[in-house]
Amino acid sequence: MLYVLSLALWMKRRDAGARLAWTAGCALYLAHVAAAFALRHHWSHAAAYQETARQTREVFGIDSGAGIYFNYAFTILWIADALWWWLAGLDRYRTRPRRVTVAVHLFFAFMFFNGAIVFGSPFMRWLGTAAILILLVVAASRLPPK
Repeated sequence: MLYVLSLALWMKRRDAGARLAWTAGCALYLAHVAAAFALRHHWSHAAAYQETARQTREVFGIDSGAGIYFNYAFTILWIADALWWWLAGLDRYRTRPRRVTVAVHLFFAFMFFNGAIVFGSPFMRWLGTAAILILLVVAASRLPPK
């Protein structure tokens, strides 16, 4: 939900609050990853790969754990993006090339959609759907009147 809050604040041009929510979301995500690797996978990449393969087989009928590499890329990207926002500053972050911002958020949207809706529990599917609706309302509120 911090991801949604960050995007909503960003769209409303409340950059300092968006950056705080983005960073807090990254920190909580890293805690989630650490807990999953420690408690569920016992710090084993092989175990995480096998669990990813099991879930992918269950949902798509494909026996592949390659999705774990998307998770690794997502982790690196979120850390890098949060650090860049702090190091570059609010103005430079907002004025970075649009294609970079679009690429980052398309990848994040893909990952959150898969995590919350495709592979999520029924509760997470509802929560993910609500988050998407909130973002659509905020985005629509920014459209110029006709």
